[in-house]
Amino acid sequence: MPFVRNVALPTILRFILYPLVFILGLVAIAVAVVVVVLSLTYPNLPSLEILTDYRPKMPLQIFTADGYLLGEFGEERRALVNIQDVPQAMKQAILAAEDDRFYQHRGVDTMGILRALYANLIGGGKRQGASTITQQVAKNFFLSSEKTYTRKLYEVLLSFKIENNLSKDQILELYINQIYLGQHAYGFAAASHTYFGKPLAELSLAEIAMLAGLPKAPSANNPVVNPKRARVRQQYVLHRMLELGYVTQREYDLALEQPLVIKRDIDQAPVHAEFVTEMARQLAAEIFPDDVYTRGLRVYTTIRLADQQAAYASVRSGLLEYDRRHGYRGAEGYVDLQDIKSEQDEAIDDLFQEYPDLEDMHPAIVLQADSRKVRAVRRGGEIITLTGEGLRFAARMLDDKAPPNKRITRGAVIRVQSDERNNWRIVQLPEAEAAFLAADPRDGAIRALVGGFDFNRNQFNHVTQAWRQPGSSFKPFIYSAALEKGFTPASIINDEPISFPSTVTGSQVWEPKNYDGRYEGPMRMRTALAKSKNMVSIRLLQASGVHFVQDYVTRFGFEASKHPPYLTMALGAGSVTPWQMVSAYAIFANGGYRIRPYIVSEIQDDKKVVLARMDPTPAGDESQRAIDARNAYLMDSMMRDVTIYGTAARASATLKRKDLAGKTGTTNEHVDAWFCGYQQTIVGCSWIGFDQPKNLGKGETGGTAALPTWISFMSKALKNVPETFLPAPEGLVVRKSTRSKGPSQELFYEENAPSEGVSEAEVPEEDLSVAPED
Repeated sequence: MPFVRNVALPTILRFILYPLVFILGLVAIAVAVVVVVLSLTYPNLPSLEILTDYRPKMPLQIFTADGYLLGEFGEERRALVNIQDVPQAMKQAILAAEDDRFYQHRGVDTMGILRALYANLIGGGKRQGASTITQQVAKNFFLSSEKTYTRKLYEVLLSFKIENNLSKDQILELYINQIYLGQHAYGFAAASHTYFGKPLAELSLAEIAMLAGLPKAPSANNPVVNPKRARVRQQYVLHRMLELGYVTQREYDLALEQPLVIKRDIDQAPVHAEFVTEMARQLAAEIFPDDVYTRGLRVYTTIRLADQQAAYASVRSGLLEYDRRHGYRGAEGYVDLQDIKSEQDEAIDDLFQEYPDLEDMHPAIVLQADSRKVRAVRRGGEIITLTGEGLRFAARMLDDKAPPNKRITRGAVIRVQSDERNNWRIVQLPEAEAAFLAADPRDGAIRALVGGFDFNRNQFNHVTQAWRQPGSSFKPFIYSAALEKGFTPASIINDEPISFPSTVTGSQVWEPKNYDGRYEGPMRMRTALAKSKNMVSIRLLQASGVHFVQDYVTRFGFEASKHPPYLTMALGAGSVTPWQMVSAYAIFANGGYRIRPYIVSEIQDDKKVVLARMDPTPAGDESQRAIDARNAYLMDSMMRDVTIYGTAARASATLKRKDLAGKTGTTNEHVDAWFCGYQQTIVGCSWIGFDQPKNLGKGETGGTAALPTWISFMSKALKNVPETFLPAPEGLVVRKSTRSKGPSQELFYEENAPSEGVSEAEVPEEDLSVAPED
């Protein structure tokens, strides 16, 4: 037995030692290989300068004057945030979802790897990853997405290098700002605005968990593309936060119950200012053409959020009211429903491709229609029913006698809108267009700009690009020129028909008429402007001299070539833009100074360093004087009468103010309708017309079609603004009137004033028959 024991012991040792030595040898070889690989690879790892001097591609951003984001331009939506500004719950949610041992490991989490291997073996396949936040930073900044051992090795080595050079908070900040989260949003701050329309600091726990669940599959599982999968990920994140003690049971339960409101229109800004945003983009691109969309420029406009919202709503309501006055035109189009198998057929959504939603005016396809009820399907499959008041506007097109190409029947495409009681009603997109512009007459800063009914439907900017006839809204400039020729507000001009033979016109006989066909005989110049008398304007232009007036109106910024020296200039037959009209009316509002409207006040880089700034010349600089201060004061006085008892009397009556001034404008055949006016702190111009000029309809004057938009805007813009009036300049005198009509006293230039006790001079008819030499 002892002999057996002596022989067996070395045999056992051999069985144990040989494999052990072999294994140790393999380990030594592996270590040697690793050492060699590390010695060769580590020094060749890329520099971390891209991390230490982090400069991502930042989009061009456009803001209101009061700091609200209007729009972004660039391939990537980004909004950088410092780690100290990230809510604690947001950081905890990210760690819970991606790397709960982030602050314990040194770049690679060994325990995490073992846990993932175990889960994958038990699950029968690769189900769980083990990449840390540091590894994800390494991959996102330096590596491709290919799944190879070489790339994984580089990822691990880079993670060690990153951990040795950056703090944990620096690494987490890079991750939070760089990670892609779907819908072109890079970083959690950008994703917060993209999906919820608000900054990180305002997110609820439920919203935070939704964002924290996005990194796993941002394109496929985001709440816009796949709400169900996004919800599952959100629940997972919340459960992990509960397990780790980041939230209480009550907080967890409340977050699960909270319904989330996701922004469906990702490009939708908090206010409709698309025309403003496009103007600002073009200006920035002109100044910084090479990297305008990648260097993070911040363009601050002069637009105020509240004013822009008021302008957009006013233009929209004004144009829709005009459109409703002229009745329902019929179905917007027709689609073929023959291949649709049921009302829930997903193919129905494909039929909406040519009919986009425009704000709250949604397209719907009619499934069934008669005079009492219409059933229709909206995009997304919602079935709606319209009855009673909801059909009233379109009742004529539900009749059997309606034209076949306009009748509402199965397959017809209609527009529907929810009213204040959440009942659906039929509406229609207007064919006409409209524009509105408001500015500060003291320095030219644009406060609101709406270039058309809907930017997505028609990107033509009617404020800056539409050259239209101003009609009677041009008369104040004719009157202002007449004041410089010695006329006064008390001058008497005959409001009677006038005829010009071909020898005077150079073509054919011209017999202009007043817009209402009424003639009142001799009247004061002040009264004539208030009542918008064409005959008086023509006589004033003729007496002042057409060439003199053509040159005079250039003081207001108008182009002489756009206003030929003919008597038709008195009726606004030239061409202007709303931009020009606001600039011109501002001169009356500010006491006679030329201002230059501007819409961008400042451009900053991504560090908020000012790169360019507008330095406007304010009203009051005598080098910018356009007209005599006395002229501006008298014109302001006369145009206030327009809004008190003249063609725009509704303005003062509605707004209950006496410091409003302006002029309505209606062109020949009612093609264009205008109202341009102001209060001392803001000047605005409203226009309505068709892109292809045609009659707006009977009775659609400036006071009917355009003025309501101006009043609607000013009711909000002038809220809590006290009444203010121009101070009377030197060189004006007051004389008592001897006529029964009009004010008992009148203002005159000192050099043109009649003697005390002498009545105002009446301009003889013969003096107005032929224009004097200029």
